[in-house]
Order: sequence, then C-alpha cells, then structure tokens
Amino acid sequence: MLREDELALSLRLQEKVAFITGAANGIGRETAILFASHGAKVVVTDIDEDGLHETTHTIKENGGLVLAMKQDVSLEQDWRHAMETTEKEYGRLDILMNNAGVGKRIGLAETSLEQFEEIQSINSTGVFLGMKYGASLMKKSQGGSIINISSMYGIVGSPGSTAYHASKGAVRLMTKSAALELSKDFIRVNSIHPGVIVTQMSMTGAKNGVHHLKDKTPWPELGEPKDIAFGALYLASDESRYVTGSELVIDGGFIAQ
Repeated sequence: MLREDELALSLRLQEKVAFITGAANGIGRETAILFASHGAKVVVTDIDEDGLHETTHTIKENGGLVLAMKQDVSLEQDWRHAMETTEKEYGRLDILMNNAGVGKRIGLAETSLEQFEEIQSINSTGVFLGMKYGASLMKKSQGGSIINISSMYGIVGSPGSTAYHASKGAVRLMTKSAALELSKDFIRVNSIHPGVIVTQMSMTGAKNGVHHLKDKTPWPELGEPKDIAFGALYLASDESRYVTGSELVIDGGFIAQ
C-alpha cells in the first residue's frame, strides 16, 4: 500500500483543472477518466450528450470531480460560454486538450467545398478557438499546458483524404506557432499524433474501418485510446515542464517506415 506522501506523488495532476473536448467516447473519454484518477478536476464537452453522461458517470463512480457541457467546438460563442463556466465553477484552467474532431476520409475529386469547410471548422478552427480562449484563462493562473490532437496524417500523407490531412497539418503548425507565442506566459503547447487507434470515429470515418491497416503498422497490435491518454498525461503533468512546441507521435512505428 502506498504511503500518503507516495500517494500524493502518484497523483500527477492533483489540484489541476483540465478541460477536454470530444470526451463522449474514445480518446477523449479515456483521457478524462485517466486525468480524474490522477487528481484533476475535469471539464468534459461534446455534442453527444448521451456519451458525455456515460463519461461523467464513470468519473463520479470512481470518486472524481467532473463538470459536463454540450459544446460545438466550431462555434466561438460555445467556447466563450465554456471558458466562462469553467472559471465560474473552478476558478482556473491548467490543462486544455483539444481532442474533438471528425475523421471523414473523402477523395479529392469527391470532396465538396462544403465538406472541406466542415472538416476544417471542427478539426482546425475548433483547435484555434480552444487555444485562443483557453490561453486567456490560463494566463490568469500563470501558466498551463495545451495539448492538441493532430494525427500521424498531420505529418505524412495518404491518398483519399486531402481535407482531413489539411486540417491535421494545420493543427501541427498552429501548435508550434502558439508554443512560441505563449512561452512567455509559461503556457506549453504540444501536439499528439496518433496512429491507427481503434475508436468509434476511426471505425466509421474510414470506408473499410481501420483493421485493414494492421499489416501496415510495425507494432503487432493496433492502438487503443489508453495509449494516447497516457501520452496526454505526460504532457499535462509538470514532468513535461520544459516541453513545448513538440510533436508526440504515438503510432506503433507507422511513420518510421
């Protein structure tokens, strides 16, 4: 059994306030549950209220503190409301994980302008708005950590998903620019680049699911949401205090090929 001082050390996010978008399922849900288990007060948002209910129920059942809100990350007014509510409820913000996204993979010729703009509004604009309003609240707390979920396809290309690649590539470089701008305020900004992770979104976003990519991934197994959650835990914790503007690739060796 851990002593009290050892237990305190094991709670890597104790007393921190973490805000996670797209937390109704998959990577967002897994991360929210993990953060709460490490002592964070967690704010979870999504457009899927039923999924959010399941996330909050699990966190509360495990003794964690959680606040849930419906949020469309592409809408500026939703971000204003979410940050105002977070400040009112918890008084600060230490961690922001921009996780919400869509995984639609459509060929270049088949992608309409409307579809292209819809993907950018969630995957790219949503991250921009999150950093803009999240950083403003973090400055009042004299620092924090912003974690943006990009993709291995924000670094390398693949056929049949130009709009998706554009959005994830934007996240990668927005992260670096914001990291340089916000360093003076002790706000770290990093991106995570997942490989093939078995989630509800990945299974529905690709025409043939994701299991056909197993043979293309060097690691013998496909990734799970917890693999990304543990990477996010490191970037959220003070252990990564000197890490900013970096890319954490968690892809089973896919882009090392």
